Amino acid sequence: MSHKITIVYIILMCVIAPMITTAQKPSKAAALCEKAGQAMNNQDFDKAMGYLNQAQAKDPNYADLYIMKGDIYNFRLQSDSAMRCYQRAIDLIGEPDPMLYFIVGNEGAKCGAYEYALKTLQLFLQKGLQYSDVLPEAQRTIANCQFAIEAVKHPRSFELVNLGGGINSEWDEYLAAITADDEQIVFTVKRPRDNGTVCAFCLNEEDLYASRKVGGDWQPREPLGAPVKTGYNEGAQCLSPDGKYLLYTMCDADYGMGSCDLYWAKRMGERWSRPRNFGAPVNTQAWESQPTMGTDGMTVYFASNRPGGFGGMDIWKTTMTAEGEFSIPENLGSAVNTPGDDAAPFIHSDGRTLYFASNGRTGMGGYDLYYTTLQADGSWSEPQNMGYPINSPADEINIFINAAGTMAYISSDKDGGYGGLDLYSFVLDDGLRPNPVTYIKGHVRDAFSGDPLSARIEMIDLHTKQLLTATTSDPQTGGYLACIHTGGNVLLNVSHPDYPFYSENFQVERSYTELEPYLKDINLQPTDVGTVVTLRNVFFDFDKAELKPESFVELDKLAAYLRTNTIRIEIGGHTDDQGSDDYNDRLSENRAKAVYDYLVSKGIPADRLQYKGYGKRVPVASNDTDDGRAANRRTEFKIVR
Repeated sequence: MSHKITIVYIILMCVIAPMITTAQKPSKAAALCEKAGQAMNNQDFDKAMGYLNQAQAKDPNYADLYIMKGDIYNFRLQSDSAMRCYQRAIDLIGEPDPMLYFIVGNEGAKCGAYEYALKTLQLFLQKGLQYSDVLPEAQRTIANCQFAIEAVKHPRSFELVNLGGGINSEWDEYLAAITADDEQIVFTVKRPRDNGTVCAFCLNEEDLYASRKVGGDWQPREPLGAPVKTGYNEGAQCLSPDGKYLLYTMCDADYGMGSCDLYWAKRMGERWSRPRNFGAPVNTQAWESQPTMGTDGMTVYFASNRPGGFGGMDIWKTTMTAEGEFSIPENLGSAVNTPGDDAAPFIHSDGRTLYFASNGRTGMGGYDLYYTTLQADGSWSEPQNMGYPINSPADEINIFINAAGTMAYISSDKDGGYGGLDLYSFVLDDGLRPNPVTYIKGHVRDAFSGDPLSARIEMIDLHTKQLLTATTSDPQTGGYLACIHTGGNVLLNVSHPDYPFYSENFQVERSYTELEPYLKDINLQPTDVGTVVTLRNVFFDFDKAELKPESFVELDKLAAYLRTNTIRIEIGGHTDDQGSDDYNDRLSENRAKAVYDYLVSKGIPADRLQYKGYGKRVPVASNDTDDGRAANRRTEFKIVR
């Protein structure tokens, strides 16, 4: 989707003028207007405008010439000039055909003259009831004007900052996609065609470019190159928040399934794999485009005009059930989609807040940006307009918001840029921010050899048991990047089939301030006798030995690990130094037995398990601080055979 041309009502002399000229006196301008009409029929608008300027010099009070000038400006999407010309004609006629009120009101709305457009369209509703076909359109535009008038009174914070010459150029740059750590960006560039352009009649070609941030500055951009780059148009892309997957759109390819198809590629070290078509059932003979992937590494939202929707373009959802395999797409339903066009979805890293563009809702006019939130029952909240001046009378077609929820990225052709559309950032108004997300990044390696490992990394909400984030560390470097959701109790699980899993716990307060990321290299221990693994997501109430329900996610992971590894383990309970030795020994043993009992209830043979309470005798940190005592209160398992 690019700059959309809104409905243009071109009323030529053969439609409006006969209704008007009967009330006008003969004029020296009439013959010139007739020549202008012939030129307009031949779509020679420059020639037509020349005749109309001559006609205006001969008779500046001849209404027809202003209607025709308005038609030309209308066709050229110069709404401000069209509005002034049509209004001049109305002033000269006095009581024009009511359709002229409709025309000028729409032009006023397009250029942001909302008060004027509202008044004029209300006149049309009073006088033009015979034009029943366009009455609903007039009513929609009136609703937009009323919304916009109020929105302008309560503007959102909005100060655009150009991303600079490393990103932008004299060509069009748009559709930013940025990793969760804000350090990698991929975007679409529309550049002039070259010898490699496949499309015979295209003047331009869309390609994907990337840049990295170093020391706070975006470095000079580089084209993604082969195998992603082809002679076809690649664009409308997204990066998975971990930067591992590139999802994008390719149009009119000989090997495609429809007009535009979705493709995916996987990062391998510093290179991208060979792109692959999503295939059926996602891609069809229709138009599929504009993918966005959730932090779970599985959910993909996209736009399509496939059959079964609510309007022209709708937003759909599919799930990657295995790498490169996708479920039958589901329409997001009438809560999100309208009889108009709903497109350009972007799912924030919080996994709940969906931003999109729509021309089917009340707003500032054309395409506006909206957001909706996924509810606990799986439904979507009523979409909210992002307000003025983020939205304007022009088309707003895309937005990207960083993981922290503080910074947004859009494209704009505002004055002062490098040329055409440039990419800009702006600090997101507090009232529009999603739940903030921070991240953990580092490398996963073998604890002894230091070799990089391709491990699965999951973040799971311990209360709902919902998978929030899923990724794999890079097989060549061991590098990983995973989002951490805020406002909950979250388990980090790092697993590899040849190693005991590693776990961590995060309880990050929900805050709209900048969140500090976690930098952590994870060294997986071998499955050898004597290896000790701390279970950081096993919880007990104070002075209790009953497992809290939040413990079950981690213990289920341990049970699964024991099913695939025929080892024997000892479960060890540990306390801090508060209380007597007898008390701590008894409490730690009871807690270890609670874990033992849970694993037996999950089918793990009792003869592969043993438990022991160590009390306060094996500290791993000083008991002189709160943090140290918390580290000492722990549950572990040790491989004993």
